[in-house]
Amino acid sequence: MAHYKTAQEDIVPFGQKMAFGSGHLANQLFPAALGVFMVVLVMSLNMNPVLAGILGALPRLLDALTDPIMGFISDNTKSKWGRRKPYILLGSVITGIAFMVMWQLDPQASQTYNFVYFLIVSIFFYIGYTIFATPLIGLGYEMTSDYNERTRLMAVSQWMGQVAWMIAPWFWVIIYDPNIFASAPEGARILAIWVGAICMILGILPAIFNKEMVVPDKSKMADLSMKDLAVNTKEFIRGIKLTIKNKQFMKLCGSTFFIFNGFQTIAQFAMFIIVYYLFNGDKVAAGSWPAWFGTISAMATAFLVIPIVTKLSERVGKKNAFVIATFVSIIGYALKWWGFNPANPWLMFMPIPFLSFGIGGLFTLMMSMTADVCDLDELNNGERREGMFGAVYWWMVKLGTALALLTSGIVLQMVGFNESVDQQSVETLTNLRIADIVIPIVTAFIAILLVWKYDITESRALEIREALIAKRGKVKH
Repeated sequence: MAHYKTAQEDIVPFGQKMAFGSGHLANQLFPAALGVFMVVLVMSLNMNPVLAGILGALPRLLDALTDPIMGFISDNTKSKWGRRKPYILLGSVITGIAFMVMWQLDPQASQTYNFVYFLIVSIFFYIGYTIFATPLIGLGYEMTSDYNERTRLMAVSQWMGQVAWMIAPWFWVIIYDPNIFASAPEGARILAIWVGAICMILGILPAIFNKEMVVPDKSKMADLSMKDLAVNTKEFIRGIKLTIKNKQFMKLCGSTFFIFNGFQTIAQFAMFIIVYYLFNGDKVAAGSWPAWFGTISAMATAFLVIPIVTKLSERVGKKNAFVIATFVSIIGYALKWWGFNPANPWLMFMPIPFLSFGIGGLFTLMMSMTADVCDLDELNNGERREGMFGAVYWWMVKLGTALALLTSGIVLQMVGFNESVDQQSVETLTNLRIADIVIPIVTAFIAILLVWKYDITESRALEIREALIAKRGKVKH
């Protein structure tokens, strides 16, 4: 295939990449921490797994519904600070504070009280998260117009995002260490304050240091005022319809939905399998093994998968790189059957280099491919709608996450998991291990089928860009 050299003006400076990546570190640290903290609800507050699944699912459904609205607002904001950065700043503050408050749970309170308290505060958390994350994603789509530089930018942001997944597994160790905290709920309360504050600071950096695209034609932007509410509502609906009608984009959304849904459904299973299968329910003996499993997975993604996938995409194209990475991850999921072995816990690390290609390849490539789709959309419709595309894309991700968390709790219930005992039955653990392997493999195959006919290649992306330049000239940042 033909390759084109990135022009100097299309290269995003390293400092800008790091600032954008810092935002993604915060963007990833929130869900990474939540994944660990949610275990406290079941293991230490004795909450029913289905109720815990509902707490994970309901606020995310609200979050998913508000994403397109925030995308429309961000795309059409006219301010001297830009379309994206004011919201990134505001959203990071709201989200950080809400995360701190959300985990101030009382172990002496009833299950109903903790359920209602967590649900109410988490709604505020996810509203702030939408205000922060949706413009951040849109900002990344518009920072460069080059096919391969987009992948390099997303590679840096995803690499920094993986730092969150290296750190977060150790929250489990810290929370459950009796030498640090008297109880796990106390550990969650205090650690949440630190996590919320750090994420707030990291989230503010893109608002300060990154540059936005100058919109080529502002006449196409809506006026965000109450008197134009009816008109804007129609434009909002039209924007969603245009986005959904983009066949190439919907292939990306569908593939992401299934891969991420499969991954999130079984995300907590590894911790349960390590504790209850490898160490027979002995949390002290399990020690830092669950943390090391998560950390090594993130390190493999950051240091192995992302560099390989980035180079691979430059050689064979983004779609082909995605298909190859997904096939490799399927091998990794299958190897987990032999990797989780009570006789030799070290074998749990064997599948990691393979299965890490799933999520590592997914977001590095899909976010870059979505940026290419935004150019195609401008060529067809004359508007820059990165916020809407980012919102609908992450709406699919969050919808998948909500369904996955709910499904995860249901699967735990179906396999017979009993949160009130330390030792699970052999049948329960066998069925849990089968689900841990089969679910992500099935969703990965579906994702490959969906993306198979995606057709924006490097040469096609260059044709689109040249047509845009001929139509409206080069844009400034």
